[in-house]
Amino acid sequence: SAGRARAGRGAGCRDGRVVGVIAALGGSIALVLSALSLLHLYWAVAGSGGEGAAIPEVGGKPAFTPGPLACIAVAALLAAAAAVVSMRAGLWSLAWVPTWAPPVGAWGVAAVFALRAVGDRKLVGFFKKVRGTRFARMDSALYSPLCAVLAVVMIVIGGMEYMTSEL
Repeated sequence: SAGRARAGRGAGCRDGRVVGVIAALGGSIALVLSALSLLHLYWAVAGSGGEGAAIPEVGGKPAFTPGPLACIAVAALLAAAAAVVSMRAGLWSLAWVPTWAPPVGAWGVAAVFALRAVGDRKLVGFFKKVRGTRFARMDSALYSPLCAVLAVVMIVIGGMEYMTSEL
């Protein structure tokens, strides 16, 4: 039906188990992204908490100092990513959003998180050179693996019309 396709369920996803798994994955990822968005809003308003673990360091000093607007921008992007995931997983839809937008958005979100997981080869990502700082340890243990998982799940959600009932 048009409503099902509109909500992000492609023609190849007729198997209820596949649709259920996609909805569960999408809902879980949307919750993670929403929580991260709220954390960035907190940092924009309160401006403190976890700086050593949240910002890369060079020579014992923060590599940059994000201001409230930067935190709000990141929070907005994370919230938008949560909305894209929710729409693509068929959890909700908006009539004014074109049908091509959620799958394209899902691939875009996957690309952003994959690039973040790989990193800049200096301060962030799996291939960073700066190690031994609190941020670097958290990045290796949590941030980069989380970004990799988010990227993989978004690839699955983005390509779900290629799934068939034979899965």
